[in-house]
Amino acid sequence: MIQTLIDTQVFKISPQSLTEALKTDNGNLIVEGKLQSAEVENGNGRSYPKKILEREVNNYIEGPIKENRALGELDHPDSSIINLKNVSHNIKSIRWDGDDVIGTIEILPTPSGNILTELFKNGITVGVSSRGMGSLSDNGGVQEVQDDFELLCWDFVSTPSTPGAYVHPLQEGLNIDTVGKNTTPTYQEANKIITEILCNNGRCPVI
Repeated sequence: MIQTLIDTQVFKISPQSLTEALKTDNGNLIVEGKLQSAEVENGNGRSYPKKILEREVNNYIEGPIKENRALGELDHPDSSIINLKNVSHNIKSIRWDGDDVIGTIEILPTPSGNILTELFKNGITVGVSSRGMGSLSDNGGVQEVQDDFELLCWDFVSTPSTPGAYVHPLQEGLNIDTVGKNTTPTYQEANKIITEILCNNGRCPVI
């Protein structure tokens, strides 16, 4: 049965890289890190065969990336359709490192992108989530993604389920007060950052 497949892993900025951020002339934040892995059981008990993931990554490069429309959303969408109101980023390039898919991502100056930028600047750990359509088959207790899989996009989410990915901002530009400090932002701090952004844009939530 074909279904929506969403799989997530941590997308984390290392403290020593937090002073780096701006690469493009338009001043948007650029991050790089692992998007997904092949041939390994993830936190949802699924495995993506490399030949299938390679095919879909190649299609993604030749389609959305080449056409500058490799968009993704902030937080878990339930639909297979990208909602432009929630778009936060655009993937600029993808490469393989062994069995890992590595992406270079531009954070856009949209409402969702601004929230994501502030989360990164304040050291908040987020997840990156692949979104696709396909069926599964049990293979020794692991749910293996089948040949009908179609990759749709990668989203940034708040609830990572698989560890191991690190983001590296690619150019200098941000002054981060917490660089070098052994601090772990809390859920309350993340909510405070989001609330401040919304209030500054006239959309202060009612508490």
